[in-house]
Amino acid sequence: MSDLTHGDDAAAVNSLRSAVMRLSRRLKHQRVDESLSPTEMSVLGTLSLCGQATPGELARKEHVQPPSMTRIVALLESKGLVRLEPHPEDRRQKVVTKTEQAEAMLEESRRKRNAFLATLVEGLDEDEWAKLRAAAPVLEKLAHL
Repeated sequence: MSDLTHGDDAAAVNSLRSAVMRLSRRLKHQRVDESLSPTEMSVLGTLSLCGQATPGELARKEHVQPPSMTRIVALLESKGLVRLEPHPEDRRQKVVTKTEQAEAMLEESRRKRNAFLATLVEGLDEDEWAKLRAAAPVLEKLAHL
Protein backbone atom coordinates (compact mmCIF):
# COMPACT_ATOMS: atom_id res chain seq x y z
CA MET A 1 0.00 0.00 0.00
CA SER A 2 1.22 3.49 -0.79
CA ASP A 3 2.07 6.21 1.74
CA LEU A 4 -1.32 7.53 2.80
CA THR A 5 0.09 10.61 4.56
CA HIS A 6 1.01 12.66 1.48
CA GLY A 7 -0.53 13.95 -1.72
CA ASP A 8 -3.75 12.66 -3.24
CA ASP A 9 -3.95 9.66 -0.91
CA ALA A 10 -3.77 11.89 2.17
CA ALA A 11 -6.47 14.12 0.71
CA ALA A 12 -8.67 11.07 0.04
CA VAL A 13 -8.18 9.80 3.61
CA ASN A 14 -9.05 13.25 4.96
CA SER A 15 -12.14 13.48 2.75
CA LEU A 16 -13.28 9.98 3.76
CA ARG A 17 -12.85 10.76 7.47
CA SER A 18 -14.76 14.00 7.18
CA ALA A 19 -17.61 12.51 5.13
CA VAL A 20 -18.00 9.46 7.39
CA MET A 21 -18.09 11.66 10.51
CA ARG A 22 -20.67 14.06 9.04
CA LEU A 23 -22.88 11.23 7.79
CA SER A 24 -22.58 9.46 11.14
CA ARG A 25 -23.69 12.59 12.99
CA ARG A 26 -26.68 12.97 10.67
CA LEU A 27 -27.64 9.32 11.18
CA LYS A 28 -27.40 9.69 14.95
CA HIS A 29 -30.10 12.37 14.75
CA GLN A 30 -32.46 9.79 13.20
CA ARG A 31 -33.14 8.22 16.60
CA VAL A 32 -36.27 6.38 17.65
CA ASP A 33 -35.70 6.62 21.40
CA GLU A 34 -34.12 9.87 22.55
CA SER A 35 -33.66 8.48 26.08
CA LEU A 36 -30.90 6.10 24.92
CA SER A 37 -27.37 7.30 24.32
CA PRO A 38 -25.57 6.36 21.11
CA THR A 39 -23.42 3.98 23.18
CA GLU A 40 -26.48 2.25 24.62
CA MET A 41 -27.92 1.86 21.11
CA SER A 42 -24.57 0.50 19.94
CA VAL A 43 -24.57 -2.11 22.71
CA LEU A 44 -28.05 -3.23 21.67
CA GLY A 45 -26.87 -3.41 18.07
CA THR A 46 -23.90 -5.54 19.10
CA LEU A 47 -26.21 -7.88 21.00
CA SER A 48 -28.41 -8.08 17.93
CA LEU A 49 -25.42 -9.26 15.91
CA CYS A 50 -23.89 -11.67 18.41
CA GLY A 51 -27.01 -12.85 20.26
CA GLN A 52 -25.55 -12.69 23.76
CA ALA A 53 -22.33 -11.71 25.49
CA THR A 54 -20.82 -11.18 28.90
CA PRO A 55 -20.38 -7.57 30.04
CA GLY A 56 -16.61 -8.01 29.57
CA GLU A 57 -17.07 -9.18 25.98
CA LEU A 58 -19.37 -6.23 25.32
CA ALA A 59 -16.81 -3.82 26.81
CA ARG A 60 -14.15 -5.15 24.42
CA LYS A 61 -16.44 -5.02 21.40
CA GLU A 62 -17.60 -1.49 22.24
CA HIS A 63 -14.12 -0.25 23.22
CA VAL A 64 -15.15 0.90 26.70
CA GLN A 65 -13.87 0.03 30.15
CA PRO A 66 -15.63 -2.85 31.97
CA PRO A 67 -17.00 -0.61 34.78
CA SER A 68 -18.59 1.63 32.14
CA MET A 69 -20.18 -1.38 30.46
CA THR A 70 -21.50 -2.60 33.80
CA ARG A 71 -23.30 0.76 34.22
CA ILE A 72 -24.61 0.66 30.63
CA VAL A 73 -25.95 -2.87 31.04
CA ALA A 74 -27.62 -1.91 34.34
CA LEU A 75 -29.34 1.06 32.65
CA LEU A 76 -30.49 -1.10 29.74
CA GLU A 77 -31.77 -3.72 32.16
CA SER A 78 -33.70 -1.09 34.16
CA LYS A 79 -35.38 -0.01 30.89
CA GLY A 80 -36.35 -3.59 30.06
CA LEU A 81 -34.07 -3.77 27.03
CA VAL A 82 -31.67 -6.51 28.20
CA ARG A 83 -31.78 -9.51 30.51
CA LEU A 84 -28.94 -10.75 32.68
CA GLU A 85 -28.78 -14.51 33.03
CA PRO A 86 -26.29 -16.82 34.70
CA HIS A 87 -23.35 -17.82 32.52
CA PRO A 88 -23.76 -21.49 31.55
CA GLU A 89 -20.15 -22.39 32.41
CA ASP A 90 -18.94 -19.74 34.88
CA ARG A 91 -21.27 -18.92 37.77
CA ARG A 92 -19.23 -15.79 38.57
CA GLN A 93 -20.32 -14.20 35.29
CA LYS A 94 -23.57 -13.11 33.71
CA VAL A 95 -24.68 -13.25 30.10
CA VAL A 96 -26.47 -10.26 28.59
CA THR A 97 -29.24 -10.81 26.00
CA LYS A 98 -31.53 -8.27 24.37
CA THR A 99 -35.28 -8.40 24.97
CA GLU A 100 -38.06 -8.41 22.39
CA GLN A 101 -38.66 -4.75 23.26
CA ALA A 102 -35.05 -3.98 22.34
CA GLU A 103 -35.32 -5.89 19.07
CA ALA A 104 -38.48 -3.99 18.10
CA MET A 105 -36.77 -0.68 18.89
CA LEU A 106 -33.68 -1.67 16.89
CA GLU A 107 -35.83 -2.67 13.94
CA GLU A 108 -37.66 0.68 14.01
CA SER A 109 -34.33 2.50 14.30
CA ARG A 110 -32.92 0.61 11.31
CA ARG A 111 -36.05 1.34 9.31
CA LYS A 112 -35.87 5.06 10.09
CA ARG A 113 -32.16 5.35 9.34
CA ASN A 114 -32.44 3.28 6.16
CA ALA A 115 -35.29 5.54 4.99
CA PHE A 116 -33.13 8.58 5.72
CA LEU A 117 -30.23 7.14 3.71
CA ALA A 118 -32.57 6.11 0.88
CA THR A 119 -33.76 9.72 0.66
CA LEU A 120 -30.15 10.91 0.42
CA VAL A 121 -29.32 8.31 -2.23
CA GLU A 122 -32.20 9.56 -4.38
CA GLY A 123 -30.06 12.66 -4.95
CA LEU A 124 -27.29 10.61 -6.60
CA ASP A 125 -27.03 9.80 -10.27
CA GLU A 126 -26.77 6.16 -11.44
CA ASP A 127 -22.96 6.23 -11.65
CA GLU A 128 -22.61 7.65 -8.13
CA TRP A 129 -25.08 5.09 -6.76
CA ALA A 130 -23.19 2.24 -8.47
CA LYS A 131 -19.93 3.45 -6.92
CA LEU A 132 -21.54 3.72 -3.50
CA ARG A 133 -23.01 0.21 -3.76
CA ALA A 134 -19.55 -1.10 -4.71
CA ALA A 135 -17.92 0.78 -1.81
CA ALA A 136 -20.38 -0.49 0.83
CA PRO A 137 -18.56 -3.81 1.48
CA VAL A 138 -15.24 -1.97 1.78
CA LEU A 139 -16.69 0.50 4.27
CA GLU A 140 -18.19 -2.42 6.20
CA LYS A 141 -14.74 -4.03 6.33
CA LEU A 142 -13.17 -0.79 7.60
CA ALA A 143 -15.83 -0.53 10.30
CA HIS A 144 -14.84 -3.95 11.66
CA LEU A 145 -11.03 -3.78 11.45
